[in-house]
Amino acid sequence: MNQRTKGIICIILSAFCFALMSCCVRLAGDLPSIQKSFFRNLVAALFALILLMKDIRAGKDVSINRRQLPFLLLRSIFGTIGILCNFYAVDHLVLSDASMLNKMSPFFAILCSYFVLKETITPVQGGAVLFAFIGALFIIKPTLSNMDLFPSMIGLLGGLGAGTAYTMVRRLGQTGINKTVIVLFFSSFSCLVTLPFLIFDYHPMSGLQIAALIGAGLAAAGGQFSVTNAYCFAPAREISVYDYTQVIFSALLGFFLFGQVPDLLSLVGYVLICGTGIGMFLYNRRHA
Repeated sequence: MNQRTKGIICIILSAFCFALMSCCVRLAGDLPSIQKSFFRNLVAALFALILLMKDIRAGKDVSINRRQLPFLLLRSIFGTIGILCNFYAVDHLVLSDASMLNKMSPFFAILCSYFVLKETITPVQGGAVLFAFIGALFIIKPTLSNMDLFPSMIGLLGGLGAGTAYTMVRRLGQTGINKTVIVLFFSSFSCLVTLPFLIFDYHPMSGLQIAALIGAGLAAAGGQFSVTNAYCFAPAREISVYDYTQVIFSALLGFFLFGQVPDLLSLVGYVLICGTGIGMFLYNRRHA
């Protein structure tokens, strides 16, 4: 099995894990998004801590310098916003709609990279951002009669938060920081931020809800490390398009577990966003 095939398998596995995470969040029922986020990040932090201890025993550098700290904080702030908004959208929208709005993050990352990393936006990339945004409008359906307008906007905000967070991860990657440090710092930061809300507004949970949130944390950890391994095996231009399989997994899980069926306008939005993503994938390969 060559490196590219390994990368494809890992990124499809990560897509399934993140779809499963959203499903578990939905199964956790009527709990605040902040409470769900805390338990999701607590499990991910424990996983990252175990891996970091392993890196320390192996003699790897796990230090943080002053140049990296601001970007770690920004990654954690925007990542936390992204998770909270995504969890809210998952609770109030069709799973595949929430997943698709979150998949706007690569296009927001293009815009953020222009302002933060001073990377040039080509006409093709600019057109991709525009088409993706039009696709998002088909999912959001911005009319006063749409009862899902507010959670749809929150889901789009989650994509913006995730895209900005990924830009910070890219900037951190240029500094040579240990990747496990990024995951642990972010997960720990999110837990600390959400802990006060959890203490003062804790909702009692049943055994099923606790199991669902543990499952969400395990799935999130699996997705996080699978996608990291995927991009270690192969460059993004060769495998990133397979990340859109998450929408397929989300649609299938939503249909079989919750009886959810996306409407026609949402399907048009899926085609526009996924088609734009595939077009960018082909353009990046040819350009490279």
